[in-house]
Amino acid sequence: MATASVAFKSREDHRKQIELEEARKAGLAPAEVDEDGKEINPHIPQYMSSAPWYLNSEKPSLKHQRKWKSDPNYTKSWYDRGAKIYQAEKYRKGACQNCGAMTHTAKACMDRPRKIGAKYTNKNIAPDEKIESFELDYDGKRDRWNGYDPSTYHRVIDLYEAKEDARKKYLKEQQIKKLEDKNNNQEGNDATSDGDEEEDDLRVDEAKVDESRQMDFAKVEKRVRTTGGGSTGTVRNLRIREDTAKYLLNLDINSAHYDPKTRSMREDPLPDADPNDKFYLGDNQYRNSGQALEFKQMNIHSWEAFDKGQDMHMQAAPSQAELLYKNFKVAKDKLKTQTKDTIMEKYGNASTEDEIPMELLLGQSERQVEYDRAGRIIKGQEVILPKSKYEEDVLTNNHTSVWGSWWKDHQWGYRCCQQTIRNSYCTGSAGIEAAEASLDLMKANIARKEACEGCRLSWCTSVLPLMSLALKSQEDEAGRVQDLRYFTLLCDQKAAQPAAPDDPDPFVEGRFFCRASTHQNEGFSGSNVVFG
Repeated sequence: MATASVAFKSREDHRKQIELEEARKAGLAPAEVDEDGKEINPHIPQYMSSAPWYLNSEKPSLKHQRKWKSDPNYTKSWYDRGAKIYQAEKYRKGACQNCGAMTHTAKACMDRPRKIGAKYTNKNIAPDEKIESFELDYDGKRDRWNGYDPSTYHRVIDLYEAKEDARKKYLKEQQIKKLEDKNNNQEGNDATSDGDEEEDDLRVDEAKVDESRQMDFAKVEKRVRTTGGGSTGTVRNLRIREDTAKYLLNLDINSAHYDPKTRSMREDPLPDADPNDKFYLGDNQYRNSGQALEFKQMNIHSWEAFDKGQDMHMQAAPSQAELLYKNFKVAKDKLKTQTKDTIMEKYGNASTEDEIPMELLLGQSERQVEYDRAGRIIKGQEVILPKSKYEEDVLTNNHTSVWGSWWKDHQWGYRCCQQTIRNSYCTGSAGIEAAEASLDLMKANIARKEACEGCRLSWCTSVLPLMSLALKSQEDEAGRVQDLRYFTLLCDQKAAQPAAPDDPDPFVEGRFFCRASTHQNEGFSGSNVVFG
């Protein structure tokens, strides 16, 4: 409360003052008025609304909180929209070529484009607009409500009032129609249990209850239009103060978790109690019941449709999304019904057919079946092979066995020709023999290749040292005869080794011989040694 000075008050006066402040905050009492006739918001704290003692303010006021230094350049004026100043009779140079106004160009003209502009006709010259310029301060440039005309809001009020009148008229017509139907039904003895539901529908909307009527579960109070936020008419307090808070329903620390920041409790605090006796079942109950699931499905459908290129958005156009979702469900149900009818027409429906007689279900036969201790059939019943969805016993490409009757080296094939190619033609026993011969030849080639590699390795380890020995003997003339004999002996030993039957290697098949074109008195040269 805005008070002029702090004075002593008795306990009774202080209590009355507190009650008056609470009533003003609740909108039940008119707000306090200052010396200028302006209402003081009751929600303003006292330390802000109370004037200092040195101002000697006798009446409540908020002047001490207002800006007392005024800017001479600040103005609250705004553009005079639609004002005209001068209308010429002839076209002027530099004016708009379309309408003839001097205040804008043809590119920025807002009039309808003329077939022949005013520049060429000199007729119907439009008046010049009133152009104003203001020097606004920092606050004036950012004032959203500067230039707003409050009288234009009456159109919004009239629109809502007309909508409310039409709704009341429609409800009244529906009530009269239901009363007439009820009277017609009461003439006969066709009263059913739907009478209670009709009576419930005939009740007046609780939100439009009479102002003088008191509801059983809430208190209806008349409020006044004040600065503190009060409103005219009736305001129902929907919160029942006697209800226990949901976080106090179960004081067990291991019960449902309550988040004080979001005021949410997802789980049921009393899961073992009777659901019919519980008022609160947890926040998840509201998310998984009613129309919440349908709303989720609608959101998912709009997302999937948008990903597939359809122009649909749940938040931007909810009515369109709901209509498209309903059409989608109808088409989906129709397609499912059509598919079901097609399957029923092709395979039939066992549930609608005649039941099998009990004589066949409990019938006996003369066939004897023997079982072992484990319950397996020993004698008396043939083993029934399970049927496959693939074609069975289909012979193609002149084969006498089916594909998959042969298995070798992790490959399937035909048993008749032992081929592992699916679309090959049957070659019979000749193909089997050719495959075996090809396999033997491949093995022989592999063995010969390994032997050749061994021979080349032995040549490198035997002949190359002999060549180096011959070159060394050229330097040592004293022992050239002895080295020549030793070299010839090694070559003869190598040639005496048996050669492989199919080995074309010249080192194994031929003989190494050394020919020295020297005599006893001739010199020994490495170039005279020939390997053949």
